[in-house]
Amino acid sequence: MSLRLQLLEVVRQAPRLLGDSTDRVRDFQRRQFNAVGAACDRAGQPDLYYTIFALAGAQALGVPVPEEQTRAWLGTFGAGAKLDLVHLGALIRCWAALGVDQMPSGLTENLLDGLEHFRKPDGGYEGDPGLAHGTAYGAFVALGAYQDLRQAPPRPLQLVRSLQRLRTADGAWSNAPGLPLGSLNATAGAVTLISHLGLPVPREAGDWLLAQFHPQGGFLAVPNAPLPDLLSTASALHALACLERRLTAEQHERCLDFIDTLWSAEGGFHGHWADDYLDAEYTFYGLLALGHLSL
Repeated sequence: MSLRLQLLEVVRQAPRLLGDSTDRVRDFQRRQFNAVGAACDRAGQPDLYYTIFALAGAQALGVPVPEEQTRAWLGTFGAGAKLDLVHLGALIRCWAALGVDQMPSGLTENLLDGLEHFRKPDGGYEGDPGLAHGTAYGAFVALGAYQDLRQAPPRPLQLVRSLQRLRTADGAWSNAPGLPLGSLNATAGAVTLISHLGLPVPREAGDWLLAQFHPQGGFLAVPNAPLPDLLSTASALHALACLERRLTAEQHERCLDFIDTLWSAEGGFHGHWADDYLDAEYTFYGLLALGHLSL
């Protein structure tokens, strides 16, 4: 199962905990799509990155999406030659959500060529042309994009080896070599990718992830961060599930309480306690976290 479909399977479980609030989330998902079939970023501009979360959340909850309009909008990007790695990956994921069989002829090959422009000498992927190394996030984006196009990345072992340069002394991963402390989302991305490829993950990675649990619920993006956030929480829960590591009953309840504090009656989720905005991205993370907590 691809990374995208794996995430969707988890999100589909979220209504078990949402209960009667599920319809409000469905309404929120419907409102994410504008007249051209795109979701908007926080500045109100149509954006591929936000559209992948809108499509995924809608499809997981059985909300109809404006496929014809979205497909026409995606076509305006061609093979994504002007896009960075994140948005190229988003373009591919959006096409996959609508069905790769309906992509224009020859587009798959051009998209694959575009992905390889972001390959680094160490075998990893990263969108910043100023970096000579890949990052955990870049590897996660690239693997997901290849899978969405029903392909495998060339030289997959080099991709995994590139992650070894990102290991930190505290048993985690970062997005740059030589850092003393890991970051949660880099660690979760590396754990998910390595697990997905069927390779062993050091046990200390799970220990490190669990150590980022905040006493009031949720997970910290980096050790000693001032507050937990929803992205880090969803990422940690997903990576821990890959490692078959579970929260204690008390941690489970506090995570639920934390997520509840970020819930809005408008049907979406805030990213953290200081975030006043609602968007498709963090709502997807809220659903992903709830999906894991329901299992």
